[in-house]
This record gives sequence, structure tokens and C-alpha cells, in this order.
Amino acid sequence: MTLLQAGLQWTLTAVPYGTADARALTRALHQEQLATYGTADDPEATENAEFHAPNGLFLVARLGDGPALACGGWRTLNASAAEIKRMYVAPPARGQGLGRRILAALEQDVLGRGPTEILLETGIHNVAALGLYTACGYEPIHSYVPGRNPDINRALRKDIRQQQVSREQVDSPVPPGSRLAEAPSSDQRTPHG
Repeated sequence: MTLLQAGLQWTLTAVPYGTADARALTRALHQEQLATYGTADDPEATENAEFHAPNGLFLVARLGDGPALACGGWRTLNASAAEIKRMYVAPPARGQGLGRRILAALEQDVLGRGPTEILLETGIHNVAALGLYTACGYEPIHSYVPGRNPDINRALRKDIRQQQVSREQVDSPVPPGSRLAEAPSSDQRTPHG
């Protein structure tokens, strides 16, 4: 039985980057990157605040009330650019369009917040991610991160000026088939969340 045959609905939840679910998924991503490339940015080195609204957002996805199986976030890179980071889908959830749903929700959240472009990086061997990003309108660019190895890293850019709409005109930042749930308010989070 595949995950979609279970008849449950994917839920995208905005969470602090430091939550247990976010950290478990970013550690799994890190391990896959190390196994594939021998090197990777340590997700633990990223400050939790980099994904705090209004300058960022971090999402986890789960099927029904099951465990978190995917994640992704965006953060403000500079006055005109947002950066997509830590996109990951666990192996049991791959091939079902979940990465596309997360990417669309993140892009929608960026709209109207000031950036006119979205940048991201992925590895040369991540064929599925490269295909997804290209299909979603991202174009290759020279690396925007100093010191990146061009034999490993691929940087991409998407101009979102054409997509800028007021946030009031958007029915939902989450694509059909998903729900966006809010994380607990800051007073309900743990000190490290």
C-alpha cells in the first residue's frame, strides 16, 4: 500500500526550525547529502530565527496524524531575494508530488513580503530536485554562495515579480490536497522551539 492509497490528507504545518520534527528531517537530509557528496552544510549551524515570520517560514508535512515525512523552508537572503532551504522528502513519501506541494506553499508565502526573486541550491546528483525546480520555473545561475564546488552544487533562481499578488487575493498558500496548520503560539512552544 502506498501512502496515497491510505486515503489520508497531507498536512503542511508551519513550525519553528528548532522543533524535533524539523531537526529530525534536516538531519536525515544531511546524512543523505554526506553519503552522496561527502560534504554538506550542517543544518544545526542554521539559527532557528532565520525561518521566523515575517522573514521566513519552515514547514513539515505529515500524512494524517502520522510522523513528519517532509520539510522545507524559506528565509530572507537580502532585500530582494528569498532562499529556499532544507527541502527534503523521506524515502517512503517520495514520488507523490509532496516536494512540489511544499515548494508551492513556500513560494506563495514569499509573495507580497518584498523579495522579487527566489534562490536555491541543490546537488548535481539530485536529479528529482533539479527536475522539480526546472519544471517550476527555476533557471540555473552562478553560485550565490562563496566557495561552492561547481562539480557538486547547482544554484537556481526564479523571478517572482510576475507572480506578485496581494496576500488578500490568495485563497490559500497551500496547493489542493494539502492543509496548512499553524504551529502552537510562541507561549506554547518549548524554550528551544
